[in-house]
Amino acid sequence: MSLQNVLIIGGGVGGTTILRLLLSTEFFHVQRVVDIDEDAPALQIAKQYSIPVSQEWEPYLTKDLHVIFDLTGQEDVFRDLLKARPEHTVLIPGSIANMLVSLLNDKDQFIQMIRDESHKQQFIFNSIDEGMVGIDSNGMVNFFNKSAERMTEVSVSEAKGQHIYEVIPTSELPRIFETGRTEINRELTLSNGTKIVTSRFPIIDEKGERIGAFAVFKDITEVVNLAGEITNLKEVQTMLQAIIQSSDDAISVVDEDGKGILINPAYTRITGLETEDIIGKPATADISEGESIHLKVLQMRKPIRGVNMRVGPLKREVIVNVAPIIVNNRLKGSVGVIHDITEIRTLMKDLDRARSIIRTLESKYTFDDIIGNSHEMQLSVEQAKLAAKTPVTVLLRGESGTGKELFAHAIHSASERKFNKFIRVNCAAIAEHLLESELFGYEEGSFTGAKQGGKKGLFEVANHGSIFLDEIGELSGNTQAKLLHVLQENEIIRVGGTKPIPIDVRVIAATNIHMEKAMLEGKFREDLYYRLNRMPIQIPPLRNHKQDIAAIGDRLLMKLNQEYGRNVEGISEVALQRLRNYPWPGNVRELENIISRGMIFMRPTESILEDHHLPLSMMENQEPESSLPAQEILPLADQMDRMEKEILSSTLKKAKGNKSKTAKYLGISLRTLYYKLEKYNLQ
Repeated sequence: MSLQNVLIIGGGVGGTTILRLLLSTEFFHVQRVVDIDEDAPALQIAKQYSIPVSQEWEPYLTKDLHVIFDLTGQEDVFRDLLKARPEHTVLIPGSIANMLVSLLNDKDQFIQMIRDESHKQQFIFNSIDEGMVGIDSNGMVNFFNKSAERMTEVSVSEAKGQHIYEVIPTSELPRIFETGRTEINRELTLSNGTKIVTSRFPIIDEKGERIGAFAVFKDITEVVNLAGEITNLKEVQTMLQAIIQSSDDAISVVDEDGKGILINPAYTRITGLETEDIIGKPATADISEGESIHLKVLQMRKPIRGVNMRVGPLKREVIVNVAPIIVNNRLKGSVGVIHDITEIRTLMKDLDRARSIIRTLESKYTFDDIIGNSHEMQLSVEQAKLAAKTPVTVLLRGESGTGKELFAHAIHSASERKFNKFIRVNCAAIAEHLLESELFGYEEGSFTGAKQGGKKGLFEVANHGSIFLDEIGELSGNTQAKLLHVLQENEIIRVGGTKPIPIDVRVIAATNIHMEKAMLEGKFREDLYYRLNRMPIQIPPLRNHKQDIAAIGDRLLMKLNQEYGRNVEGISEVALQRLRNYPWPGNVRELENIISRGMIFMRPTESILEDHHLPLSMMENQEPESSLPAQEILPLADQMDRMEKEILSSTLKKAKGNKSKTAKYLGISLRTLYYKLEKYNLQ
């Protein structure tokens, strides 16, 4: 059958269903998916499979088109398609397509039901411990389960379709078929030495005619071997006694009345109790903390495992496993095995320490990773080092892309909390209705979908460590109030809970907004601001320390070389001069982006990043600072607002009004972008 070219018009639910259906077949080639909504789900799926998409269908009614699916549900579209389609092209409306999908789905469901039933039956037969073999009237194997495979050492695939004598040369199934007689519990030795006991039956159809034979058999090799080995009860008793005496775990046995009848040397070593302290005494004699598991087992006649308790005068912490001793359905006592976990506890503490050390990897940077010899950067670093030595709350201030998260990592790594958790939270990236439960956790049943048993919040996870609250200016008023409570009382209350939970967490906050202005406008709590602003650290924008661009560029080259598998050795002086002349509205993050794009344009043989490699289209606003006209000196906040507005406007224009792309270009959340667009009336 030749390949059928298909055009799908309509990217909604119907278009998505038809597209998935056609992708699962070998007979159709989807040439294009069309929908006026570029975010339609069928268009997104088509892109994943490299299928062209568009918003118009007229140009694609070509002569090689065999089938058109109209899934728009619009009569005018269907009429237009009916007129415009090539003469040989079949036009299928949405109602017919839906009927086709429904029929195919019903077929798939019936097939799946048959498969499920067959699988269920096969699973049952393969789960049975007895081997099962069936033959047809010609002696050919037509049934062979997993247990038969295990005993005969012949795989199911090898056995099926073979004559029974090829699989089991000594089989009596052909004779059973011929005679029609049933044979029960006959012993047989297979060619591999396995001893079995088998029952054989003829298979008779509803007409009373024999159509085959069937055998069910069980492996008795182990039973026969055990019967031959257990010939001297005294020898077995001596062996068991030796095992008990040599065990490193403590073993104690009591009778049906709960009185001790046996202990081993390990029991004395662990509990500190001698034989005369236990034998003939109640099962409670060895317990210092807890209750007798022996007595519970004797009462329940069921084993109990994994109970923590303390035993003996030494109060050793142990785990106890106790099982009943039942002989001929009569309770004769119980046996307990005691594991000393004192050493395990020590090892667990060492493991926790190792995990704490490993957790320092969560704090990825130190002050050595902060590059800059300028006075502005050195001042910020010195302030951060001073903050790291104290438990004070830190507020990192600076424009987006200046490296506030880098400073937060470095402060944690240089503090006494470095062996504990460092948790990063982007307050603008988490939906407002989820942020509170993420930060403070929630109790079971506090809201629909709440996890059973509740969930720890990030503050609890970060206990004894540090939590970095990025873009803290985006917090809602309610969350601000809860954060203030945490800073004042050093405790949190989970969502839906009433019990305060004490915590010890160092808060490092960061923001790129004008906090004082937000406070005056009533968007940020004054009391929380003063709590956070105890140790403010201003991180300078890149345009204020351009002399560090060469050093920062070298560090970025090292990072990008590892990511791209390149070996770029440096940046030329001409390229550096161009970089120094650029105002860097996106700061170090933008510098990394520029250098990254430049490396992409380099040939594999080039090792120096030259001026012509730089993406000049991304640096359109570059002008030598000396050529900029003199401007009126405004307050710093107003100048920052003006520059931010210009950046937002130009980026929005570059993204052709697409706000998602604009937020991605600027490296901010969509929520933050909408706030800033409203602030500067750029909607």
